[in-house]
Amino acid sequence: MDERQEAGARPERRDAAENRQRILDAALRLFDRHGAGQVSMNQIATEAQIGPGTLYRRYRNKSELCLDLMKDNIVLLFDDIEAYLETHRDDSPSLRLRGIVSLFVGFREKKNRLLAGVEESPPAARARPKALSPLYGQLHEILVAQFEKMPGSGQDMAVAQASAVFKADMLLVALSSESYAAQRDVRGLSPEEIVEQLGLTFYPERN
Repeated sequence: MDERQEAGARPERRDAAENRQRILDAALRLFDRHGAGQVSMNQIATEAQIGPGTLYRRYRNKSELCLDLMKDNIVLLFDDIEAYLETHRDDSPSLRLRGIVSLFVGFREKKNRLLAGVEESPPAARARPKALSPLYGQLHEILVAQFEKMPGSGQDMAVAQASAVFKADMLLVALSSESYAAQRDVRGLSPEEIVEQLGLTFYPERN
């Protein structure tokens, strides 16, 4: 059992908790100055005044570190999504998808730099298909469930499920930091306009 698993099973030792806070504070300072994508794990270790080994025992990569920085906000995001789906359980899947995407876009606007860090693949993983982080994995499941409820065109169940997974994959690509920045900063779209265009593309409301 590694240090991360032990931390979930019992209270952290005082020195481990202090190291964790030192790391998180250092990372936030560097991210504010340079952006998460421009900061290396070695820079974070230097800023925190700890050895690289201590940092890597706590976080295997920068994505894990950014997830830790955001974990309370992520819990709140999914609480908001769950509450939204419950309140709008009688709406069409298209409207529910629009609401989910709107909540995530609002979250991205507030936490954009850290989300970019979450999405960054460690060097060893770049040659492999990129696995979904816990954040995007959970969001993917929610999107698939809604896409599966959309009216089909005579598709059998296996085809409908594959289609739902594909649409959720592509929607997450459109919501990624790189794609979102292209629409926000290059095309000049507002968050509301991005939500509207995603709706027209992925889940148009049919009368």
